[in-house]
Amino acid sequence: MAVASLVEFKTLRLESAIGFGGSVHQGLIKHPDGVHTVYSLGSTVVVNNTKKPNTQDFLQGHTNVVSCLAVSKSGRYIASGQVTHMGFQADIIIWDFRERRLISRLTLHKVKVEALAFSPSDIYLASLGAEDDNSVIVWDLQKNVAICGSPASKDSSGVTLCLAYLNHDDNVFVTGGHSTLRVWELNPAQRKVRATDCQTGQIKRIAKCITVDRNDEFMYCGTTTGDLLQVNLKTKLFKHSGPPKEKDLFSMGVLSVALSPKNDSVIVGCGDGTVAVLSLPKLGILKSTKLSGSVTSITFDTPEHFFAGTSYSNTYHISLNDLSSTLVSTCHYAPVNDICFPVDSSDVFATASDTDIRIWNAHTSRELLRIAVPNLECKCITFRKDGSSLISGWNDGKIRAFGPQSGRLQYEINDAHKRSVTALAVSDPTNQRGDFRIVSGGEDGQVRIWKITKQVQLLEDAMKEHKGTVTCIKLRKNNLECVSSSSDGSCIIWDLTRFVRNQVLFAPSFFKAVSYYPDESQLLTSGTDRKVAYWEAYDGSLIRELEASQSDTINGLDITADGKYFVIAGSDKLVKVYRYEEGDVAYVGIGHSTDIMKVKISPDHKHIISVSADGAIFSWLFYP
Repeated sequence: MAVASLVEFKTLRLESAIGFGGSVHQGLIKHPDGVHTVYSLGSTVVVNNTKKPNTQDFLQGHTNVVSCLAVSKSGRYIASGQVTHMGFQADIIIWDFRERRLISRLTLHKVKVEALAFSPSDIYLASLGAEDDNSVIVWDLQKNVAICGSPASKDSSGVTLCLAYLNHDDNVFVTGGHSTLRVWELNPAQRKVRATDCQTGQIKRIAKCITVDRNDEFMYCGTTTGDLLQVNLKTKLFKHSGPPKEKDLFSMGVLSVALSPKNDSVIVGCGDGTVAVLSLPKLGILKSTKLSGSVTSITFDTPEHFFAGTSYSNTYHISLNDLSSTLVSTCHYAPVNDICFPVDSSDVFATASDTDIRIWNAHTSRELLRIAVPNLECKCITFRKDGSSLISGWNDGKIRAFGPQSGRLQYEINDAHKRSVTALAVSDPTNQRGDFRIVSGGEDGQVRIWKITKQVQLLEDAMKEHKGTVTCIKLRKNNLECVSSSSDGSCIIWDLTRFVRNQVLFAPSFFKAVSYYPDESQLLTSGTDRKVAYWEAYDGSLIRELEASQSDTINGLDITADGKYFVIAGSDKLVKVYRYEEGDVAYVGIGHSTDIMKVKISPDHKHIISVSADGAIFSWLFYP
């Protein structure tokens, strides 16, 4: 029965994704066609059209986070490798770029694929397994089978971290890692691959990235020490390292390296956000600039411009002449705690993350405003009913209200709760002057009612019955009652005129979300017991329960204005749309690779927005 009901759903179409997996090394690649960029976001590979904003194609097929990417020289193929659980095999997927489809799955490496590289004429793919696997495998792309494999490094040296193919020879590639630099020669006839160690003399380094020059004479290796090694590929001897002076070494290591198209300089990206141009052959610093986050990928757009991707999920477009940078795209890189739309407006939405609050244009996926309070986390946000302020709860126990266009602080309520403010709801104006109420919930289990006037913010009452963190608060349309859910396994319906409890619901679950049915006769709850429960709002009796998730917590819950559908999402990484009356799955959205924290249906019912623990924001098309 359960299996049959799961088969008959439609898949939600992913329309746009705000996010960029900045922690993947060389995870942002400019496609040879000059128009598209390829990058990963969680378990999805995104092909982005740089000429038309918000036109993205999504390659979905990985079961876990993508750990490395490669694009072939001709642009025909994309290869992506993933991470998996200990003891399991990690897939490499080959995609057809033109048709945006999966060609084949190559499975031999264990736990994680560390790096991938295509041969210059697209005949072979070299892949490198991570430290649990420690093997190099060469694949035949015509037959999609492995030709040969070998241990990536000797037992005496450490883990191998990076891989690069030569530009003119299909049978030679190089690898680097913890005090190991090797040149590999492939013999396809004998199905063997032979490694030769490069001699670096006294120098012991950990290579994080490798690039090979245009004529296949030298390779340049970026190291954790902060210098660049130049190694001759013919003699396999160390030739030179730069920058020449020790005081100029880049802090936090060189993480990405690229040769300029004119072959006269090397561009390096470093752990502290520095992007520098080094001269050839001396490797002296010509110029440098600083970006936000570790620079994990550098890829050339035109001979004069290149893209840089950072670990803070920012993408920059940088001019080679003067290193002037423009921010092309940005997104959250820490878990997103909450999301909200203004009342009856689907054009913008706000998200709250561990680092900041951001307001986004829903149509173009552009960031409109960023509000950051240093060293503090925003736990929950909501818009005032007229949209004139964005009200947020923080982990220092304060409620702060900001102007949604200026980002300026309008007022703050100090010591609103002990520890964090974890849930907020806003009432309609209570009089002609526009005074209104905020109902807030905290980590201390209290539910507090605040009267907000133009001049002052007053505490009207505090109701303490919950024993655990208040996770969600919803107000009724008449503003006289509200419901609060808590991690102590109870939901309480409160009377907001007498400030007492009207009703209480219990379940063996940490409640994560609660919502009123549009006519307010029933309540929906979800939580860690993996069930969605329907409750009678009048007397708190349980009507029915749905076993909504097979495996994990349900964190987010939202219901459409007509009450026909509700959407849930959680730690099983799926967005599921259910029919309310029938209680069966209508649509499922697959794409997130970490826990989904919250989900919201846009007020115009055309989109579902889901946010996850890796900072990704996904927009799904929803036409019920």
